[in-house]
Amino acid sequence: MTHTLERWTAERSTELYGVREWGAGFFGVSDNGDLQVSADPGHFDHAVSIPEIIAGIQERGLGMPVLLRIENILDTQISLLNESFISAIGSLGYRGSYLGAYPIKVNQQQQVVEAVTRHGKKYHHGLEAGSKAELIAAMGMMRDTEAVLICNGYKDEEFIDLGLHATQLGFKCVLVVEMPSELALIIERSKEKGVKPILGVRVKLSAQANGLWSESGGDRSIFGLNATQIIDVIDRLREAEMLDCLQLLHYHLGSQIPNIRDIRGAVSEASRVYAGLVGEGANMRYLDLGGGLAVDYDGTQTNFMSSRNYSVNEYCVDVVEGVMTVLDEQEVDHPIIITESGRAVVAYYSMLLFNVLDAAHFEPEPLPETLPEDTNIHIQHLFDALKDLNLRNIQECFNDILYYRDEVRQAFSSGRISFRERAMGENVFWETIRRIATLAKDLPTLPHELEGIGHALSDIYYCNFSVFQSLPDAWAIGQLFPIMPVHRLNERPSREGILADITCDCDGKIDRFIDSQGVKKTMPLHVLKENAEYYLGAFLVGAYQETLGDLHNLLGDTNIVTVRIRDNGEFDFVGEMEGDTVEEILSYVEYDTKYLLTRFRETAENAVRTGKITPAQRREILQAYKTGLQGYTYFER
Repeated sequence: MTHTLERWTAERSTELYGVREWGAGFFGVSDNGDLQVSADPGHFDHAVSIPEIIAGIQERGLGMPVLLRIENILDTQISLLNESFISAIGSLGYRGSYLGAYPIKVNQQQQVVEAVTRHGKKYHHGLEAGSKAELIAAMGMMRDTEAVLICNGYKDEEFIDLGLHATQLGFKCVLVVEMPSELALIIERSKEKGVKPILGVRVKLSAQANGLWSESGGDRSIFGLNATQIIDVIDRLREAEMLDCLQLLHYHLGSQIPNIRDIRGAVSEASRVYAGLVGEGANMRYLDLGGGLAVDYDGTQTNFMSSRNYSVNEYCVDVVEGVMTVLDEQEVDHPIIITESGRAVVAYYSMLLFNVLDAAHFEPEPLPETLPEDTNIHIQHLFDALKDLNLRNIQECFNDILYYRDEVRQAFSSGRISFRERAMGENVFWETIRRIATLAKDLPTLPHELEGIGHALSDIYYCNFSVFQSLPDAWAIGQLFPIMPVHRLNERPSREGILADITCDCDGKIDRFIDSQGVKKTMPLHVLKENAEYYLGAFLVGAYQETLGDLHNLLGDTNIVTVRIRDNGEFDFVGEMEGDTVEEILSYVEYDTKYLLTRFRETAENAVRTGKITPAQRREILQAYKTGLQGYTYFER
């Protein structure tokens, strides 16, 4: 039996979509073809079927698309990070400790921050705020005075005062000096309020990392102080008799650092700066490495920008060992290590679930055996090329049909052939392309000109979501996310396609997909069944995507559901937020919906007055308008 006739299995779907590679043990495929999720990595005895969660969501009256959060995956990731540092510290004999600080900007949603502070309390896992709004959120959510509250970003008087008030309340609130101009204001407000602050300084390291956020580090990074400016900070604090307030050194290399070598280089350089501050008499206690702990989005475990070539355990060991190596040499006490790891904490926690609305297939209509005698000569040449096509002349045929296809279009543009004749020529062209693509599979090497032929024939699956709202990094910076069907995984996916969203924009698509060999232009999909939904999921979207989204086409926030998986394999719905209504979205862009309704009512009444509609029709139309204002901004069945 040939490979193509073998029965398709769930295991083959697991391999095809790389679930084990990117899923970090949280996701697997059941024998019945459902994608399942577990909060205990690698253990699927009590895993939950995602299609069953979808059914529960719909029974509760919520439609697609839905952002699904698995609450205890967040718990698992916080524990993994903290336990890995605790293990590294114990095994290496490190004389300091570790504290995590979740950067609110990665996902500012209240449910997320609340979950971080709740589960992180046993590790004294704190928060990082980069704006006044984030600081106010942090002060309202935090209860643990053993955790750190790191204040980064530009700071005006109100920001500084809030940080000082947090210190008065007993929080370990660190005001990190990002700009030289901030220091004078911090000193002034501290003395005005009689509060002794905990201060940090952000250094611009010479080290830089590869990846999408490489400019976060290096001499040209927009935040932080160079060596000369830090010395000036030390001198000014000493003059103000506040040098003992300087306790923290901070740097940030980037949001997603794929290569562990770059991380080690930055740790080494920062540790030497830390030792230098100790030598200057600063009361140093904390070394804050910022973010950078990457997520392996494509599962390749490489230094590709959407991956990482290290594990969380390796990251922690390398960080602790790197700090020890430098500071032991300098005979400096080991500091409390802080990391602001956000992406790795929340990415796995959320997934976007959406349904497919329709599909477009690039399949020509059946061709006749012969063409009419009066057929345009260029169309006849196209037809002859199709008839003569074989494996030996595949390149020549491809070149010929491109030429004759252009001649047919030119003939149509100049009025020499009809629209129906042009359609015939296009149909012959695409049938030839389809047969070339089939033959090309038997070539030992594919000619360069034919490399994109499969993509040209791929289907377009129209999906009920907005790239700009829910996956903005996929559009803006080419970030790769794992995407796959969440059911029918015991069936062979016989189509290749790209995904289009429901925005009226040519950029509203996803045509780059993860692959063990790099990046694919299409993904395997199943044939749509009549009167049956087809559900896809985009995974690892918990970092940044929820708050970076925009209102393209006035498509708003999706419905959000939070689920907690029980130890017995059942699950509870523990959070539910309905997505934006049309009325809410219109208000965001400054429409007064009462005024809109009044204007529309006047339009409808004028239509009654002029005899276009009856009063009864007016009532029906107005009711539809009001219902539309209260409706979901996405496609509703």
